Formats: sequence, C-alpha cells, structure tokens
Amino acid sequence: MSKSDSTVVLRRLPIVVGALAGTLLFANRLLTPASELTSWQSRSDAVGVIISALLVLTGLLWQRVQPVPPEAVILEGEEGFELAEDLPEVVKTELAWASHLLLTNTVTKSLVVWYDDRVLLRRGVLSPNPQVKPGAIVERVLDKQKPVYLVKLDLYPGKVEFDYLPFNTQGLICQPLNRKGVLVLGANAPRSYTQQDERWIEGIAEKLAASLERELSSA
Repeated sequence: MSKSDSTVVLRRLPIVVGALAGTLLFANRLLTPASELTSWQSRSDAVGVIISALLVLTGLLWQRVQPVPPEAVILEGEEGFELAEDLPEVVKTELAWASHLLLTNTVTKSLVVWYDDRVLLRRGVLSPNPQVKPGAIVERVLDKQKPVYLVKLDLYPGKVEFDYLPFNTQGLICQPLNRKGVLVLGANAPRSYTQQDERWIEGIAEKLAASLERELSSA
C-alpha cells in the first residue's frame, strides 16, 4: 500500500468505526426487550451514540482539512541533460547547479532554460521536440516580468505552446529571466507546487538571470 493510500484509509477510519458502532448500538437496542431495559443501559447507549456521532464528524472534518493529494503520472519522455555546447564554462556550471537544485528540491521533473532566442538547457524528462517557440504565455511573462503558474495544464488551451515539455506534463511554472528569457518547469502532478516552491524558484531564477546577463553579455 502506498503512502497516499494509507493516508486515505486513516482519514476514513473514524467514519467507518463511528457508523459501525452506531449501527450495532441501534441493533442492540431494538433486540433488547423493553422489560429488560435498564436505566444504566439507556445511559450507556446515549453515551455510545454521542461517541459514534463524534467519530463520524471527526472523519468528515479530516476529509476537508486533509484533502486527497493530486495523482501523479509518469511523464512521457526520456531522462536527459542537454547544455548548449558553446557556452562559457562558468555558465554551464551555473546552469547545472541551478537545474540540479530545482529537480531535487521541488516537484519539478522537467525544465527548460530559454534565453536570448536560444535554448541553453534541457534537463529531466525531455520532450522529443528540442525547439522553443515563444507563445502568448511566454510573451506575457516577458512583458509583465511576473511568473505564470498553470496549476493544471490540461485546463489551458494555451498548453500547446509548451510542446517542448513532455506531452502529459500536469503543472507548469514559467519564470522570467529578466527580459531576455524564461525558465520553464514542468511537474508530474497538478497543483503540486507550493508557495515555498514558488519562492525557491524565483530566488534561483533571479541569481541565474544575473549570471547569464553578466557572462553572456561580456562573451
């Protein structure tokens, strides 16, 4: 049993136990002749009903407070690590460092760095298409200088512009790298990036953008 399956079972356990206990108490009360019913049994039944109701209520609250985590998929593509060969060594090192951190510390499974009209890096699960053609969403990110987080990619018709990510990518963040490029990250589950992930990605993107601006402008 997976961790998510065991969590679902634990959340539903109070509901099942409470409903079962309440049903048994009710059946016992019906099967007890009125002449044999004592005051202490009536009090015990009342307490049992209250406890059963509390168990059911607790289970229902858990369902709301601890929602079922989104289902992850296996992204379609091959694992890979591609760097533009003509980059300065310091830039290659920076890109390798940043991509490693993002892949190991966030839910990111695939990422692309597009900068100054070219692809500098692809890493993680790779799409068969290595070419990036900026669409409306990327243009908006570059213009507004604000990231876009598509929590469930299937809901957005504009997903077609991200054909350089695995076809079944579930969630996506498009992060600006100043006005020259974007860092595009794909996840294998919808609604999987947290606010902490977003802050982490923003911080790494700012450092990466500064390094690219400095090193590639002087190259």
